[in-house]
Amino acid sequence: MAINLTKGQKIDLKKSSGESLTNFCVGVNWGAIETKSGFLGLSKKVQSIDLDLSCILVNDQDKITDHLYSPLYREEVLKQFGLQKGKLLTTDGAMKHTGDDLAGDTGGDDGLDNEIITVDLARINANVTQIFFFLNNAGKEDFSQIPYSKIRMYEGTPTKVVSEFASYNVSAEGQYAGKRSIIMGKLYKRDGEWKFSAIGDPTEDTFLGQTVQRIVKSYL
Repeated sequence: MAINLTKGQKIDLKKSSGESLTNFCVGVNWGAIETKSGFLGLSKKVQSIDLDLSCILVNDQDKITDHLYSPLYREEVLKQFGLQKGKLLTTDGAMKHTGDDLAGDTGGDDGLDNEIITVDLARINANVTQIFFFLNNAGKEDFSQIPYSKIRMYEGTPTKVVSEFASYNVSAEGQYAGKRSIIMGKLYKRDGEWKFSAIGDPTEDTFLGQTVQRIVKSYL
């Protein structure tokens, strides 16, 4: 049975069989904003939501060594934050991003994740000790307006869920009013073993570079 995480909860990456979870997907799902319109509300207006799932890899000296985020981010803006061009594959080949989803689910949750990062812990560079996952909204909506947002870890592929290991739901709540990014969680290595911590902290950051700076300043 999948673990339903709560804010601040930390878990070992151990399956019910006792085996370590080493190859898995980290996926984020969200919905487009749908409102009724027209005469008697018989029409439906769908507003696309472009969220971006990103991650940074941090070594044992608290330095960023690698990253995954959208190649669509403008390089000249990234450089203002000391960041390199976006990419979808880590240098060691251990983590891969499926790429941008520019809209979100329409017509309700379709059961699949909109953006996914595949992870092979056995191949991650040995000096990496923390991997932070975060969401930024490329639009102007805040998270209190978005119907739902969820991060989960599961065995399978980006198009097929075989077994869900853990999930962390971030519902549309008042605390997210005015917040346009969320530091969702992190994988971290302790005594040679990988664990996961559900962070779930919303921020007012309007750009990925601000969120990366926040992680470096407040979470390392």
